[in-house]
Amino acid sequence: MLSFHRAVEKEFSAVNKMIVSQLQSDVGLVENIGHYIVDSGGKRLRPVVVLLSALANGYKGSQHIQMAAVIEFIHTATLLHDDVVDVSALRRGRETANAQWGNAPSVLVGDFLYSRAFQMLVAIADMPIMGVIADATNVISEGEVQQMANAGNANISEETYFEVIYRKTAKLFEAAAQTGANLAGVDQNAMADYGKHLGMAFQIVDDVLDYQGDAQSIGKNVGADLAEGKMTLPLIFARDKVDAHQRALICSAIENKSTENFSAVLEAVKTSGGIAYSLKRAQMEADLAKQALQGLPTSQFKTVMSELADFSVTRPS
Repeated sequence: MLSFHRAVEKEFSAVNKMIVSQLQSDVGLVENIGHYIVDSGGKRLRPVVVLLSALANGYKGSQHIQMAAVIEFIHTATLLHDDVVDVSALRRGRETANAQWGNAPSVLVGDFLYSRAFQMLVAIADMPIMGVIADATNVISEGEVQQMANAGNANISEETYFEVIYRKTAKLFEAAAQTGANLAGVDQNAMADYGKHLGMAFQIVDDVLDYQGDAQSIGKNVGADLAEGKMTLPLIFARDKVDAHQRALICSAIENKSTENFSAVLEAVKTSGGIAYSLKRAQMEADLAKQALQGLPTSQFKTVMSELADFSVTRPS
């Protein structure tokens, strides 16, 4: 158990129990796929952010447990849909649900998880929170469509890259932190900023790991982004710094969604400074996340939120 899990150990355990109870369905396949993906060993950072945000802002109730489960269900639904869109075979070190059961069941169970999350939101009965989550799910969907539309385009800019990762990843972190503050009855802006910048750092590092890690440690096939034609930050930086031959290699790999020249592309990313630059940008985002915590009263939870920002950059997987 990581340090930020230990800080909310009792609440985190309650969230996990609620997740299991809310996966119940009269349809066996729904439960099978739901449990498979939920039990796949993720860090559950987003629900932890809900818990930490609520507690750091002095929340004394119990609805943060339910809200954390809502956030995790939404995240899990996006994973099921993402893996179908990306034709992914490996996630968190094991077969994806679509590889095991097929695309149609994975998409439909993703829909079930979305709808179950909104059933739980109705039970919380907080209109501003419902608004935050409705907006977030809409923005996330836009981000996924935008990423799909950009696949195979070797010419996208840094600006477009940051726009996409805000929508597809950082927005849910933002909503997680924002709803924690909402439950506590405090101003949400600082917590929304914290979640946004934490999510940006997290996704940049995720994209770095595709050129730095190995399949066993990061839980997905190395080079998967290249195979999907995704221009991520390390590759964008390299494209704009290398010579014409290496640039042509990078552009060809993206346009053909091919890992045939992965070693040469990896070398270009490393020698151009693409990894170092991306990690620097991730650290900048983590620092902005920590700055957003300045107005919080001193507490164990505030400290852990700061540590979580650093972890988003230094994590090995």
